[in-house]
Amino acid sequence: MTLTPTPELVLDAHAELGEGPVWDAARDRLLFVDIMRGRVHEFDPASGRDRVVDVGQPVGAVTPTTHGDWVIAARDGFFRVDPATGRTSLIAHVERDDRQTRMNDGYVDARGRFWAGTMGMGGARERGSLYRLDPDGTVTRHVTGVTISNGLDWSPDGRVMYHADTGLGRVDVFDFDEASGAIANRRPFATIAEREGSPDGLVVDAEGGVWIALWEGGAVRRYRSDGSLDRVIPLPVSLVTKCAFGGRDLADLYVTTAWIDLDAEARARQPLAGGVFRLRPGVAGRAAVPFAG
Repeated sequence: MTLTPTPELVLDAHAELGEGPVWDAARDRLLFVDIMRGRVHEFDPASGRDRVVDVGQPVGAVTPTTHGDWVIAARDGFFRVDPATGRTSLIAHVERDDRQTRMNDGYVDARGRFWAGTMGMGGARERGSLYRLDPDGTVTRHVTGVTISNGLDWSPDGRVMYHADTGLGRVDVFDFDEASGAIANRRPFATIAEREGSPDGLVVDAEGGVWIALWEGGAVRRYRSDGSLDRVIPLPVSLVTKCAFGGRDLADLYVTTAWIDLDAEARARQPLAGGVFRLRPGVAGRAAVPFAG
């Protein structure tokens, strides 16, 4: 496996709030969202083509499905999306009447259930929750009192679920029962000092290492499964949002970024903010599971 630990810009997307990358293995495409613009990007690394689908409302996460379409966690809840037309159809509303929250990051577990959480708008704290969308369309709330629900993934053995609350500056772990989808025994996994940034999205590699993007930290960190810091990879932008493993060998690490909170001076210093970067960190990822509904 070729090791190229220095991030290279592969798509100058100019995403205001690029987030939620996930590798669609069926199409060899990288999906990601531009949250507040309500856009889903479908990027083909082989050709460099980036197709943009407008879904009509802020969108926090996207996942491919076993039916070939997409499911999104959007402002008002979970929706199906026709990739060809961008047409959406409602699966279930989530906190639709609460204008101080919106849906944010999400990921699919080994049984094809889509987990995604909400976050408070305008600095509202502990207004969000973490939800699970089952393939039959049932939505279950699992965690309350969340400030900014963010990165989600599971250990390779499926026994531990990771969840970042950016507002707390912490990534927690839960015991996870794969058969039922139940979580229990919440406890801290990694705490990021405020001066070092805030934990945003995350992904777990094939060895169990946890890759955490640092919002306002300009870097990606890899933690071992015991919570110890393994390495830090700097990026040329400060607002780093999430990582995803992709490519035929799942050895490419794609990283999304943003410019939404940068003033004019900071944007001038960071002309690549909002771009998508790629590196080969020397460890492979795991295939993203499509939503089973």
